[in-house]
Amino acid sequence: MTKIKICGIKNLDDALSAIEAGADMLGFNFYPKSPRYMEVGQCRWIMSTVRNYGHVKTVGVFVNAPIEEIRATMDTCGLSFAQLHGDESIEMLNALEGKSFKAFRGSIDENLIVKNEPAFLIDAQVKDVYGGSGVKADWNMASELAKKYKFLLAGGLTPENVGDAVSRVKPWGVDVASGVESSPGVKDEAKMIEFVKAVRAVDQED
Repeated sequence: MTKIKICGIKNLDDALSAIEAGADMLGFNFYPKSPRYMEVGQCRWIMSTVRNYGHVKTVGVFVNAPIEEIRATMDTCGLSFAQLHGDESIEMLNALEGKSFKAFRGSIDENLIVKNEPAFLIDAQVKDVYGGSGVKADWNMASELAKKYKFLLAGGLTPENVGDAVSRVKPWGVDVASGVESSPGVKDEAKMIEFVKAVRAVDQED
């Protein structure tokens, strides 16, 4: 079964709708310049309910944040993983002891691939944009990597194209933010349901 991560959750209603739709992972964005930015206190409040759904993994998205800030945020909110979406080093990944993975925009640095699941995330390369751009990643490159690694495929996925992405790339999981929104940071319940249905339809074919 392909894992499904719905990222950029900003409120409890969207979190619960994503879980109801069938998401395996929820992402919360702590990058202040993002339209999906969330304050730690808000995330902690949402997590007080979300943690009742034990099967759902939760991910904090960080861009070039200090290690102390990442650790504090993860502890305060009770998050499963840190997704490092900036220019972080292998030392930072190692310091987070199996609770982090790197997001790559464009090219992959195999020195920054970790052993946990997911091993990393592939996103599109867009100048000065750290994710959530709505631009597709390189599916051909991703399909080759999927033969070796368990990663999340992100970048421009929508209910309309995610089935094709899963068929062609065969990733461990898929990650969506803008593709299931009515406006930046506002999730669309119907789009989330359709996104999950499209992934599961391909899963059943295999």
